[in-house]
Amino acid sequence: MLSRKALGRPAALLLGLLALLVPALLNGFPLVFADSGGYLARPFERTLALGRSAFYGLFLAAGIPFDFWPNILIQAGLTVWIIRIVLRELGWPGPGVFVMVMIALTVFTSLPWYAGELMPDIFVPLAVLAFHILAFARNGLRNHEAILLGGVIAAAVASHMSVLGLVGALLLFAFALLVVRQLVDLPRPHLSGPVAAVLSGILLALFSNLVIAGQFAFTPGGSTFLFARLLQDGIVARYLDDHCPDPGLRLCAFRAELPPTADDWLWGNSPLGKLGGWEEFEPEARRIILRSIMDYPGAHIQSAFRATVEQLTTLATGEGMHSRDNWHAEAMLRKYAPDTFASFMASRQQHDGFDFGPINLVQVPVALAATAMLPISIFLFRRSEPRLSRFATTVLFAILTNAAICGIFSNPNARYQSRIAPLAVLSVLLALLELWRAWKRNNVGRVSVA
Repeated sequence: MLSRKALGRPAALLLGLLALLVPALLNGFPLVFADSGGYLARPFERTLALGRSAFYGLFLAAGIPFDFWPNILIQAGLTVWIIRIVLRELGWPGPGVFVMVMIALTVFTSLPWYAGELMPDIFVPLAVLAFHILAFARNGLRNHEAILLGGVIAAAVASHMSVLGLVGALLLFAFALLVVRQLVDLPRPHLSGPVAAVLSGILLALFSNLVIAGQFAFTPGGSTFLFARLLQDGIVARYLDDHCPDPGLRLCAFRAELPPTADDWLWGNSPLGKLGGWEEFEPEARRIILRSIMDYPGAHIQSAFRATVEQLTTLATGEGMHSRDNWHAEAMLRKYAPDTFASFMASRQQHDGFDFGPINLVQVPVALAATAMLPISIFLFRRSEPRLSRFATTVLFAILTNAAICGIFSNPNARYQSRIAPLAVLSVLLALLELWRAWKRNNVGRVSVA
């Protein structure tokens, strides 16, 4: 007969899965973001678009016959599975603790809102967790677990270019530890798995774009988004003031029409359309970016630092989940997934049935407090529980790197930091559990002595 413990593990996984699916189930349809339609359109239009992965678009298209429910089941299922492995490898294998952690993450973080959303955002925290386990807990993994974790990293890289920057930075961080460990007593990270996973993700991104859109290239958008951020920070205007008139700069003719924000430049009625759109303007954008860096390095450093700090403290659950934001997603669903359209329009989200005010009154301060507590966890457990200290170090590095990548190369946005903040809360939950275990152990010892 199966033991109660063995029976408890599947039940715990199921409870964790249901917890993550609560927002989508309440919605009556997988959650949709303003950009969801841009991803969905890629395999149908067979083109590349700014920041919209064709690979993830193909993933969405596969779920159309079932109203996209398989997509979020896969996303939530991978989340549950990876968190269970993290808990197991950090010394908490029991199903009871797992269920408690999953409920806490559901209530106090944005995790279920991203797991149940038709967006690749959930793969940002999943890639960080998978990377950490492969690099720092490889010995405890079964072979199939290591392969699947590598597959998650590869799929994450192919789904969003910011993940490539994030895991690339994590690789550099891990390689640096190989050098530092010669001076300090640190465990050797296992890098073969993470390196193979990142390289596989790069190849998957390139070849999926080749197959779907006929272009052996990464998803475009890096220089376009960076240019928009520099425009918002005033660096573009300063460059034009110093260099116009210049027959090689078509933007000189539109100096008086520059919009005040990055979003206005990218998506509003800006000169970008008159210049032929982002594809035609991109060479000039790159030229302005590179030459302005040479001309004003100090201004670039200051604006990059300011954007990173602002991104680090800018987060909120529910951004872009209101009906007014979903006009493009609505059009794409009507066009490419018409059988799902009635269910989408009947969803609570499309009737603005979610009030994120009370949710953010809880989740935002919890996320910020948990992030601030990461250095304390690193220091507090560096000797007594080094596994937990290493995990907190990975999470802190990932959160800071995510803020730098998104703040500098795009623009500070609440969604960017909100999607990775649950990792800080998970780290602090584990720290609290470890403190409870230490207190319990000490009290039991005192009773035994008495």
